[in-house]
Amino acid sequence: MKTGIHPQYQATEVTCSCGNSFTTRSTASGGSIHVETCNACHPFYTGKQRILDTGGRVAKFQQKYAKVREAQAKKAGK
Repeated sequence: MKTGIHPQYQATEVTCSCGNSFTTRSTASGGSIHVETCNACHPFYTGKQRILDTGGRVAKFQQKYAKVREAQAKKAGK
């Protein structure tokens, strides 16, 4: 390997918006990284589902298929 061409690999403090923080190693300058989600708050790791409703899309979908669910419930109840 050539010397002097590789970035410095240093200890870095990672801080999440939820307040969780941990130390890792990175080539990022400054020694700190701020992230929006981490393993403590991300839905994939926590098992909690968040529905982000952009422009009412989720509400429109639920409204559209509410009639279908009602019909299926009536049919199953017979």
